Amino acid sequence: MDYSVKSNNIIVFEKDFDLDETLDCGQAFRWKKISSDTYEGRFLNTPLRISQKDKTFTFHDTTEEDFLNIWYEYFDFGTDYSELKKQFSEDETLAKACEFAGGIRLLKQDAWECLISFIISQNNNIPRIKGIIDRLCEHYNMFPTAEMLSAETPESLGYLRSGFRAKYICDAVQKVSDGTTDLEKIKSMPIEEARQALQKIKGVGAKVSECVLLFGMYRTEAFPIDVWIKRVLEKYYPNGFPDFTDKGIAQQYLFHYIRNLE
Repeated sequence: MDYSVKSNNIIVFEKDFDLDETLDCGQAFRWKKISSDTYEGRFLNTPLRISQKDKTFTFHDTTEEDFLNIWYEYFDFGTDYSELKKQFSEDETLAKACEFAGGIRLLKQDAWECLISFIISQNNNIPRIKGIIDRLCEHYNMFPTAEMLSAETPESLGYLRSGFRAKYICDAVQKVSDGTTDLEKIKSMPIEEARQALQKIKGVGAKVSECVLLFGMYRTEAFPIDVWIKRVLEKYYPNGFPDFTDKGIAQQYLFHYIRNLE
């Protein structure tokens, strides 16, 4: 990844990156496409407008300090995705998936925001998930912390129109606020312990916990399985998925590939 500073913008060249493939593949829900080549979104409460032309990306109205301290990490620019795809492409199916959507990158999100987002995502579609999260952020004028949400009840969250998920949000708020669930400690736990700790929250099952570990804690050994990935595993990997170190990132290529081609 190479970058330069031009006026109030940061110009980035990165061949292993594509906005549509990365920002609209179901791993994050606060990005909106505002034109054919531009997205607006946030990491926590820091806004960004980003545009793409071929393999050149403009981070609009962004300081070099914010780019290096926030967006470099968020877009995982420190990871060599060419090398990852080379490793994954030793597998025939993954080779096709990497060729199909070679611009996917893993977004390194905030663990709390990721937890609430994927609780909301259960049995839901992406437009509705985004709508619920938008209403939550509009109500608080930011993505609220657990402490800010501590007085909420399933009834008071009615404005979200999140259905049964409201009670799960409240349980997550309570457990994070009182320290029962310590997200910072979970980040460094052995993976099985981390899964079990997250699943103590009501409504957090295997898929949601894997998503939080992968997208919110950068545990790239986590491997979320939804209906699409289950279909991939049954069709292409009846004897088990290859033992890649970063199999969670491999999963992202497969998810996008199978969802768009079948």
